[in-house]
Amino acid sequence: MKTKKIIGVILIVVGVIAFVTPFTPGSWLFFVGLEIIGFRFAFMDEIMKGESGLILEKIKNKFRKNSVQ
Repeated sequence: MKTKKIIGVILIVVGVIAFVTPFTPGSWLFFVGLEIIGFRFAFMDEIMKGESGLILEKIKNKFRKNSVQ
């Protein structure tokens, strides 16, 4: 559980850094980090319908599998 929170915080920080630098496409990591920590957004379902949603879903599933073990 502690590892999950650490990874979530790291993704949030990387997402914020990516947003304020030229690496803007990586700023979606902010939302992945928040989701891993436990925050859920109402508009996240709309984001998950697109192509980037497939990437986010794969990342979330990987963490879910690891937390079950």
